[in-house]
Amino acid sequence: MGLLEAILIAIVEGLTEFLPISSTGHMIVTEKLLGVPDTDFTKLFTVGIQLGAILAVVVMYWKKFIAPLRNRTAGMKFYVKLFVAATPALCLGYLLSDYIDELLESTLTVAIALVAGGIVLLFIDRLFTKETIQEEEQIDFWKAFKIGCWQCIAMIPGVSRSASSIIGGMQQQLSRTLAAEFSFFLAVPTMAAATGYKLLKGYKQISTADLQLFAIGNAVAFVVSLLAIQFFIRFVQRNGFKVFAFYRIVAGTILLILLATGYLKT
Repeated sequence: MGLLEAILIAIVEGLTEFLPISSTGHMIVTEKLLGVPDTDFTKLFTVGIQLGAILAVVVMYWKKFIAPLRNRTAGMKFYVKLFVAATPALCLGYLLSDYIDELLESTLTVAIALVAGGIVLLFIDRLFTKETIQEEEQIDFWKAFKIGCWQCIAMIPGVSRSASSIIGGMQQQLSRTLAAEFSFFLAVPTMAAATGYKLLKGYKQISTADLQLFAIGNAVAFVVSLLAIQFFIRFVQRNGFKVFAFYRIVAGTILLILLATGYLKT
């Protein structure tokens, strides 16, 4: 993997991580379109640059994440809530780690998941109309756990962690803005744990040149993620999720055509 490929993949990560369109699916397709070899380092890089995206959330919502310094009770409740919500995905991800790694190589899985998820998003605003929870403080531990269970669906590449947790949030009667924001919050412990685990397993394979690519990739992902988060919140408040639904369906259909014609490998 060269510098240009690393930057392009990091841009894709930053743009798609917090949108309900699957960052993993987009990075898999981007790598194949760029002809990036499917090496252990490539897999490690696509996971490692999530650190930049995680940092973007912490910076964007810094008041939430330094809450214990201002109000220990409320702050600790926020962190425990995130831990409860992240637990299902962390446990299942650990148990199914090898199987998930196999799925990450499947473009066909990404294409099908994009289309299926797009169909669900197309009707989400009609399915969940009771927006009774407007503030994060109103989310109790049981609701947080159930949202975390929804997040587990995103272990299938192409589903989107953001999409599944947002759908879970709206199913628990969160407003669509709060559902999106809680999805961002939940990304921090979930992605930090998953990324840390992968890096601990594979750090011995990283050379000095690889470290430079990691640093540049994370910096790019951080900046792009900041912009994407701001755009997404404003867009969802005004327009809902239909645009992302149509995008997923079109993108998934194009991938299926490319696979059927042999332009891309499954």
